[in-house]
Amino acid sequence: MASQCSLSTLFPLQSQLDYSLDDATTEQEKQNLVDEYLKNLDERGDLKIPDFQKGLEWLNTEGPLSLNKELDGKVVLLDFFTYCCINCMHILPSLHRLEDRHSVQDGLVIIGVHSAKFPNEKVLDNIRSAVLRYDICHPVVNDSEASLWHELEVSCWPTLVLLGPRGNLLFSLVGEGHGDRLVLFADSALRHYGARGLLKPHAVGIKLYRDSLPPGVLSFPGKVAVDESGGRLAIADSGHHRVLIASSAGHLLHVVGGPESGRQDGDLSEASFNCPQGVAMKGDSVYVADTENHLIRKIDLLLGRVSTLAGVGTQGTDREGGALGPQQPISSPWDVTLGTMGGVEDNVLWIAMAGTHQIWALFLADGKLPRGSDSKAGICVRWAGSGNEENRNNSYPHKAAFAQPSGLASAPEEPWSCLYVADSESSSVRTLALKDGAVKLLVGGERDPLNLFAFGDVDGKGVDAKLQHPLGVAWAPEQSLLYVADSYNHKIKVVDPKTKLCSTLAGTGEAGDALGPEFSKSRFNEPGGICVADGGKRLYVADTNNHQVKVLDLVSKTVSPFHISTVCTDSAVTKPPPPTKVPKLPKSAARKEMPPVSVSAGQTVVMSLTLSLPDGAKLTEEAPSSWVLSAEGGEWLLGGQVLAGDILDVSQPVRVAAELPAVVEESGGGGPRFTLSVWLYFCLDAGHACTMRAASFSLPLQVNASPGEGEVEVALAHAF
Repeated sequence: MASQCSLSTLFPLQSQLDYSLDDATTEQEKQNLVDEYLKNLDERGDLKIPDFQKGLEWLNTEGPLSLNKELDGKVVLLDFFTYCCINCMHILPSLHRLEDRHSVQDGLVIIGVHSAKFPNEKVLDNIRSAVLRYDICHPVVNDSEASLWHELEVSCWPTLVLLGPRGNLLFSLVGEGHGDRLVLFADSALRHYGARGLLKPHAVGIKLYRDSLPPGVLSFPGKVAVDESGGRLAIADSGHHRVLIASSAGHLLHVVGGPESGRQDGDLSEASFNCPQGVAMKGDSVYVADTENHLIRKIDLLLGRVSTLAGVGTQGTDREGGALGPQQPISSPWDVTLGTMGGVEDNVLWIAMAGTHQIWALFLADGKLPRGSDSKAGICVRWAGSGNEENRNNSYPHKAAFAQPSGLASAPEEPWSCLYVADSESSSVRTLALKDGAVKLLVGGERDPLNLFAFGDVDGKGVDAKLQHPLGVAWAPEQSLLYVADSYNHKIKVVDPKTKLCSTLAGTGEAGDALGPEFSKSRFNEPGGICVADGGKRLYVADTNNHQVKVLDLVSKTVSPFHISTVCTDSAVTKPPPPTKVPKLPKSAARKEMPPVSVSAGQTVVMSLTLSLPDGAKLTEEAPSSWVLSAEGGEWLLGGQVLAGDILDVSQPVRVAAELPAVVEESGGGGPRFTLSVWLYFCLDAGHACTMRAASFSLPLQVNASPGEGEVEVALAHAF
C-alpha cells in the first residue's frame, strides 16, 4: 500500500513546536503549545498512515492488530527498535513508566515495531527471546522486511511515532533521552482526544508470552567468570536479576539478588540488581556490571555484603568521567575485567561502557593510565573512545571510537599487553594497548569507520574474517588464544592474535540446543558470555537464549551442560550467625603480637594469612577448621560482632577482610586491635595420626579519623 503520509510530512510541522517548547519555561506554557499544535493538526486530513501489512508475526497478543479495527479509537505509540541496539534499550524504562501511567483502557497502546539490523534479528524466536529478556509487556510486531519503516521514512533506531485515534501522525521523537517530552506528548494527546470523545475504552487482546513459560534455574545468563584459585564460577543470571556463585561441580554456594529487579546494597540476602551482565571474580570479591541500574557493584563473599563502587543509579551522559565512583554517572556497563595499570596488581577494573561506546577505568587502588595523569583509588574515568558510535581505530585512545563494546578480556603478557574488546555493533574484535592506549582491529568489521554493517560468518584473517554482533571474549594465556562468543552467528570462535586467523571452534551457525557430541555438531542460541578455566583446557559459555551454561572440554572436544544444583548452600542464608564471643584458645596455641598498623576510617583491613602444615599433612575434611576475628578495645570496629569463617584450603593464603566504619569512636585502654584466631584440624599420612592446632595474631591499629579509601593489606604467617 502506498503511504498516505510519512515522517517527512510531519517533521516540518513539528519542528516549530519543538523550538517553542525549548523556549517555554513552565509546564502550563508547554501544555498550551501542544494543545494548539494538536488543534491545527486536526484541521489537516493528510496525516493518516497505512495499516500494518497482513501476514506479519505478532508477539504478546492474541492475534494481529489493525489500526482500523483493534487500535481504532486509541492513541498509539509506535516504537521502532532492533533488539541489539543499546539506545533502544535505554528508552524501555520510559516506555514502562508510560505504561504504568496510562492503561489501554485509558486509551494508550504501545506497539513495538521490530525492524532488524542483523539477519539473526529477523527470526521470530530470537525476537521473542529479546522481548522476554527486556521484559517488554506490550505488543510487538516483527516487521522483518522493514516495510512500515520504509513507508514512514524512518531513518534510525530508536524512533518513536505517536498516532491519534484514527491512525493519524501526531509526533515523532528520534533517539534516546526524550522521556519528559514523551510524557508531555502522550498526556496532551489523551487529554485532547478524550475531551472530544474520540477515545474508546475497549480492551486490546494482549497476551504476554512470559506468563506461559515454566520456571528454570537460569534466565538469559549474560556473562560467566571463574576464580581459578577457589574453583568457583560466577554467573550473571540476568533475567532473574541476580548473581549465582557455584562450585566447579555445580553446587550452588551463593544466590545474590533476584528474583525481582532492584538496586539495594547490604547483606547478600537483601541485595538486589537490575539485569546484571558482566562479572569478574578474584578470591572472595565479585565485581558486577549492574547494567540496567547503570552501576558497578562489588559482592564481598567474605563479609557477606554488596556495595556500590560506581554510578548513581540512573543513566548518565558524561563521556569524560573523573569523579569518585559513587558520584560518577555511567551508562549501561556491559562487562568488567580486572587489570593492572601503574600501581599494585589488579588496581583497576576495566569497564565496557556500552551506553557511551567507550572503555572506562575504575581505580580500586592508586594508579595511572597511559597518556593520563595519576588517579586515586575510587576514581572512575573514561580511558578510550570518543563516545561516537563508530569503528574508528587510532593511536590515541580518546580519538578512537567503539560501537557498543560488550565484552572484555585482559592479556597483560608480552607481546600482547592489551585488552581485547568485543565491539558488538561493528561486529569486530578490537585491541586496546595497555602501554599507550592505541586501538587496533584484530578481526572482523570493516576499514571504513562509519560502516557498522560489515557483518557475516566467514572464517579468515583480520578484516577478511566476519562476525555477527559478538558479545564475549576470553583469553587463554597458556595457549595465547582468544575465544569469542560470536553471538548472532550462534558460534564459539577462536582467534590466534599472532596470525589474526579467526576460525569456528563450535556451533553449526544455526540457533539450537544440541551438545554434538562433536564441536561441529553442537548448537547454541546467542551465546553472550565466555570464560577460560583449567589452564585453557575448558571453556564455560553462557548460552543466553537457551538459559544454560555449557562446558566445552578442549581436550576431549565435547560439549556438556553445566548442571547447577537447586539446593543453595549460601552462607548468607543458611549459615548460623557468627559467634558473639571468641571461642577459648587452648593453652598450647601459638600467640603472635604483630607491629601496629596505620589505617583510616572507611578503609578495609585485609589480613592475608599463610598457614603451613607439617610435611605430609593435610586438612581433615570432616573437621571444622576455621578462623575467628574479634576487636578488642574498639568493639565498634566490627559493629560489636565477631566474624568467623571456614578454612577449606591452606595451599593459598586465607584472606580475612574487615571494613572499618566511616566514623571513628574513642577507644579506651591501649588502643583498638584486631585478634585473628585460627583452629586447624589435620592428619599426617604417616601413622594416620590426626590433631588440632590453634594460633592467634594480635594486630594493634592506629586509626586515623580522617576518611580513607581502598585496602590496607597485612601479611600474617604461621607454620604448625
